Amino acid sequence: MSHFDIAAGLVGLSDHEREILQRPFREITVQVPVKMDAGGTRVFTGYRIQHNGARGPTKGGIRYHQHADHDEILTLAKLMTWKTALLDIPFGGSKGGITVDPKGLSKGELERMTRTFTSRIALCLGPYRDIPAPDVNTNAQTMAWIFDEYSRGRGYTPAAVTGKPVALGGSLGREEATGRGVALVMREFAPDHGVPLQGARVVVQGFGNVGGNLARILHLEDGARVVAVSDVEGAVHNEAGLDVPALLRHAAERKPVSGFKGGTRIAGDMIFGVPCEYCCPCALDNVLTGQNAGAVDAKVVVEGANNPTTPEADAVFERRGIPVIPDFLANAGGVVVSYFEWTQNLQQHRWELDFVQRELAKKMSAAYHEVRDLARDKGVLLRTAAYAIALSRVVEAERLRGT
Repeated sequence: MSHFDIAAGLVGLSDHEREILQRPFREITVQVPVKMDAGGTRVFTGYRIQHNGARGPTKGGIRYHQHADHDEILTLAKLMTWKTALLDIPFGGSKGGITVDPKGLSKGELERMTRTFTSRIALCLGPYRDIPAPDVNTNAQTMAWIFDEYSRGRGYTPAAVTGKPVALGGSLGREEATGRGVALVMREFAPDHGVPLQGARVVVQGFGNVGGNLARILHLEDGARVVAVSDVEGAVHNEAGLDVPALLRHAAERKPVSGFKGGTRIAGDMIFGVPCEYCCPCALDNVLTGQNAGAVDAKVVVEGANNPTTPEADAVFERRGIPVIPDFLANAGGVVVSYFEWTQNLQQHRWELDFVQRELAKKMSAAYHEVRDLARDKGVLLRTAAYAIALSRVVEAERLRGT
């Protein structure tokens, strides 16, 4: 809300416009009973929050995490509204999740939970209403179950969900899209600020889909030196640079990165103190706080995760002269290629991978330059400029529709 208020003042939103953009359009809370393999039933709580659909059907991921709750889902739904508006794609913002630790469930239990959750929110889903996608602890298989459950009784509806397996209408390039989008923004940022990627030391907090693909792309395509990565169990550090392909193979075997032999094991909370040019939080929210931001030894912070930096940490980074590339710019590659997937599904046509990557690069470049130029013109942070552009586009749609 602090970021929102600053940007709202910058673009001159009225009181009623602020209220409209602060409140969600629809909130859904459901019971999700699941029959367990060992017998009995457990009941989980699920959420789907549609924040704003003035610019198009709402769009947003579904996460399975033990700490997922109403406030987190609402915050992330708002961020999706700003993200889709900033990238100028015809969606609004939504988010969903179930309060559950998926590591404690079998594949069969996960499927039954996903199908029950889908059936209970299905009335508010659809290719022109609200379109789920993967998020924390969900993947293409999860989206395949959602697609199948939604299509029962409605007919074959691939555009109702994105992030699906390619065999079910998923887009080429979707799996790596968020990580690639982060790398693309870093390529645009680097020459503007004199922090070249070639040879740059990079720290990646979170080595899942986003962090793993980001590390791979920066290592192989940009010549960056990934010096430290972490997961939930710890971190590994090598000042000379980690062997990223070998580390990815190691992680693919479900082994903790801290056990990788090509570096030195360090505690996970020490990763932000590793000296680097680019610090990339790519895991959960609120990991950079007023308490640890002073220890970050980086020239740039790049938010691969959603909402990883608290306002208090932002203030610390501003005082220290460390620019922050905000989440809903940096990690927007996933929703951009989700938009491409939705478009392909509606047209019943598949784009080639190089075309997807070229179009993604165009979108990310255009958004970065808009944010950079406004930040320079107004003398504000990149985050404030990004919010201002997004708010302007959403409120324009609201005004035109007569709200």
